[in-house]
Amino acid sequence: MILTMHGLIRMVDSAELLAAELVSNAVRHTKGPAALRVRLSAAVLRIGAWDADPEPPEPPKELDPLGETEQGRGLALVRASADLWGWQPLARRGNRGKYVWFELAAT
Repeated sequence: MILTMHGLIRMVDSAELLAAELVSNAVRHTKGPAALRVRLSAAVLRIGAWDADPEPPEPPKELDPLGETEQGRGLALVRASADLWGWQPLARRGNRGKYVWFELAAT
């Protein structure tokens, strides 16, 4: 709804799919809380998921061209679809974790 309100309806499907991948990874592969952050600046949408596990995400694999793989496609999909993606370790008020994010150009 936020993207639609800003006239970015063409980004909705990609943003929802990739955000769901980040959140599902955070929930499936870590123990503890997770959160999603959405930021729209001049021409870039950045969506990221925070989780309490400080371990880096597994490197994305190549997407299976036949789509037969049931698991392990999340970050590969993010890598293939986003304009930019990455991760960073976080430490705040004694809590450790990581932030995995992607960017989509809003132009």
